[in-house]
Amino acid sequence: MQVQGKYDAKSFLAEQMTRAQGLRLKRLSEEAYQPAQYARDLSSSEAARRIQVLEAEIELADSF
Repeated sequence: MQVQGKYDAKSFLAEQMTRAQGLRLKRLSEEAYQPAQYARDLSSSEAARRIQVLEAEIELADSF
């Protein structure tokens, strides 16, 4: 039974971005000259969203 409002480390770690996501996001944010897009405390879903946006921006810039 889970206590309401109590810190649940297992669910927190499951929601946290993976190491691979962090490395990829950091590289892409630097490549796109948007270092503010990288943050260590992002959720996995937010990291995935930012990676997708940065990849699209880089692809668009490379098409010119």
